[in-house]
Amino acid sequence: MKLPFKTIIDLSSLTALASQGLVQMFDTDANVFCARLVRTPMGLVRQGHSPRYTIMTLLGLREGEKNGLQTSFDSQGIYRGFVSDNGWINGVGDLGLLLWLTSEFDPDNLNNLFEEFDLGLALDSFKDGRERSTTELSWFLAGLARAARTSIPTAIKLTDLAVKSFRLIKKNQGDSGFFGHLGIHNSKSGLLRGRIGNFADQIYPVYCFAEFAVAFHIAEALPPALKCARAICDAQGHLGQWWWLYDSMRGRIASRYPVYSVHQHAMAPMGLFALGRATGQDFQSSIHRGLRWIYGWNELDVDMRDLKDNVIWRCIRPCNKGTKYWEMATSFFGASKIRQQAWSLEVLYEDWPYELGWLLYAWANIPSTKEGITDSCIAQIT
Repeated sequence: MKLPFKTIIDLSSLTALASQGLVQMFDTDANVFCARLVRTPMGLVRQGHSPRYTIMTLLGLREGEKNGLQTSFDSQGIYRGFVSDNGWINGVGDLGLLLWLTSEFDPDNLNNLFEEFDLGLALDSFKDGRERSTTELSWFLAGLARAARTSIPTAIKLTDLAVKSFRLIKKNQGDSGFFGHLGIHNSKSGLLRGRIGNFADQIYPVYCFAEFAVAFHIAEALPPALKCARAICDAQGHLGQWWWLYDSMRGRIASRYPVYSVHQHAMAPMGLFALGRATGQDFQSSIHRGLRWIYGWNELDVDMRDLKDNVIWRCIRPCNKGTKYWEMATSFFGASKIRQQAWSLEVLYEDWPYELGWLLYAWANIPSTKEGITDSCIAQIT
């Protein structure tokens, strides 16, 4: 593999790409962001709408704006229009994201939200709550944590529910530190594949446990977050890949591909930076190694950024779509891993708005000098 001698990682250029790229993903008529942007023979085409991705994108825009990022969006206006109808909420994860969004844009409206939704029943009234879905419960706990930081009375009101949510997520963590996807004993799907967690099931608990610990002054959440963070860092690929599936019982990678750009440039930094702020631990080497992957330090020597269209292509995946399932099956039954060769991989030419939104959220308040991120990074990881 031919790798560049030195990669310049300029965060200001990266965040500018994200804010500009989001423009083409916004449907002005519907006042929401699309589900995905896909490269076609006719050019880039928006597909679908996603309230969930709209929230994640708005959170990134807000964080960027708070730190001086100039965008062409009226994020406050989009927010007002978006929250006028909450009929799209069908899970505890959705409710958590809405709490998170409201805490950032209109904290005075939180009490109205508490009256509209009975938070105390949410964990059992929604399917994702009953199944103890790791990612969705993590969004819920993150929302509770962000709401708690708006005022002391709100924190007091939410403490018991937040502690309960934390302990439910913690039950999905194996001895290795990896989290499963669902509560194993809470549903048929949990029995079948609850122990296999994807990368989101690792990094969102890391993020929300750190936020929960800070917001509610409960240090009990930090050791399991650190255990997971160290496990995924130890498992990180030699090119900085954050792998796709993790077996929480066996404590190993269940399937490596696809490798998603959003994990490399946004979600891993988002979670590890939050944990670093809460504990004082330094994860910068792993963060920067992962970020470098999108610049061409990857299996295909491909720069995942398209600077002309202001997108970051979604992932590198197996050409044979069944490969990832075969790898997961062999891992599940304890067989040896398959070695994925570069010639059997391809780029998926899509970009989803939440990916750029989380990029803004993760990096908005990180110093963006070329020297600060390049020289220290290169010294550690080349």
